[in-house]
Amino acid sequence: MLFAIKFYDNPQSVTREDFESDLKRIRYVKRLLKRYQNNGELKVHLILNHLIILFNVFNEATVPLLFYNLDEELWPAIKSFLIFLNRVHENPKTKVHEIEADEYCLQQLKEL
Repeated sequence: MLFAIKFYDNPQSVTREDFESDLKRIRYVKRLLKRYQNNGELKVHLILNHLIILFNVFNEATVPLLFYNLDEELWPAIKSFLIFLNRVHENPKTKVHEIEADEYCLQQLKEL
């Protein structure tokens, strides 16, 4: 939580509730990815909307926040979205680079 507070940058935010509301978006993304994993239902636009807002308020700290809060079996799907948003940088090499991207997610994103 302290990590998230340190990197939080939302000029319209005035209360703790605003911060918590933005932080809840990670849980929404997690729920949407679990639904995809369990039912095969992928809501690409909704996930992208949440991720864009997260990147707007947490900037580069969004990537570690996502991987910290998401279950490991969801990592390939989220990596696909990060690749699409050009948020997986080549250097420095991290554990994220070792994760295989979810091909179905990438295919759906390329169709946008």
